[in-house]
Amino acid sequence: MRKLIFAVLAFVLLAANAEEAVAQMNRRSIKRNNKRMMSYRGRKSSFEKTKSYNMVSVSLNGLNYYGDLAPTPKRLSTDIRFTRPGLGISFGHRFGPRYTLTASFMYGTLRGDDVESADPGDFDNGIFRYFRNLSFRNRIKELSVVASIDLFPNNDTYISRVRWTPYVFAGVAVFHHNPQAKAPAFDIDGNPLPEAGKWVDLQPLGTEGQHSTLPDSAVNYGIKPYKKIQIAIPMGLGARFRLNQLMDLSVELGFRYLFTDYIDDVSQHYVDLGVFGNNELAKVMSYRSNELFPQGFEPNPPYVSPIDGRTYQVLDGYGRENPENLRGNKKDNDFFMVTTVKLTYILGKTFHRAKFR
Repeated sequence: MRKLIFAVLAFVLLAANAEEAVAQMNRRSIKRNNKRMMSYRGRKSSFEKTKSYNMVSVSLNGLNYYGDLAPTPKRLSTDIRFTRPGLGISFGHRFGPRYTLTASFMYGTLRGDDVESADPGDFDNGIFRYFRNLSFRNRIKELSVVASIDLFPNNDTYISRVRWTPYVFAGVAVFHHNPQAKAPAFDIDGNPLPEAGKWVDLQPLGTEGQHSTLPDSAVNYGIKPYKKIQIAIPMGLGARFRLNQLMDLSVELGFRYLFTDYIDDVSQHYVDLGVFGNNELAKVMSYRSNELFPQGFEPNPPYVSPIDGRTYQVLDGYGRENPENLRGNKKDNDFFMVTTVKLTYILGKTFHRAKFR
């Protein structure tokens, strides 16, 4: 019996010691875990990383021209019938709650035409433009970098971005342009023109005397050929709408401030047609008023050019050297407007919850 009692007491003591040992081990383990949890700083989840993200966009644009061949001399005069389409592609990077930087390429066309836009019944402005009878098209290829600022900040990720926000943008662009016009059927003397009906480049012709040797007394003396590659300042405003987690739709109204007045090949005065020498195409593209009258009709007496000695028949106030014979207004540079509808795809990563390891 004593042996049995001693055996039971020994078992109880061993069990108590074992329980105390396990408890001590648990307490040490809890302390270690608490220390790990207190010192844990976490890892940035993909959710946090997506506050900055990249995106690609495609756009459909409408281009409107403002310049010397507009319906009236007002700065904001344009003919919406000459709105021409354009296409664009862009890559953007979102930096934070409000800011985005976007690089874009755009291709589009500008158009203007005196006869179709000007009102011949407007004796203050329209009649002059109508009888001037100049026209052009210009195919624009533009590379731009633009910064935009949202009105409504997005403090979360792209997945939970705001439903819509207005924004403003501005930047810098470089573009290539090449004004053209369709050649008439006849030259200045009424002879058939080899280039009749074709779109011809105007810059190489120097329609205001850019490639000619002008006398010191000429009103356009010192004029130089304009460059086909130019700098522009794009600026405007827009609104962006969330379509789903990865796509946005934007509508923009932007203007291109230009540093050239030759987007339409028109800026200064008419020059004496004799400065073009034997270049009949340059003569007829510089002065086009005669196309509005039947062949053989002489609205004004002919004049003899003091430069080449030839006799020319031109409408009074056009196609002849005179300080009052304006071809354009060199005081104001041209500009154009771009209306854009843009579809954007966000290149973000799929959201995964953070995990402790």
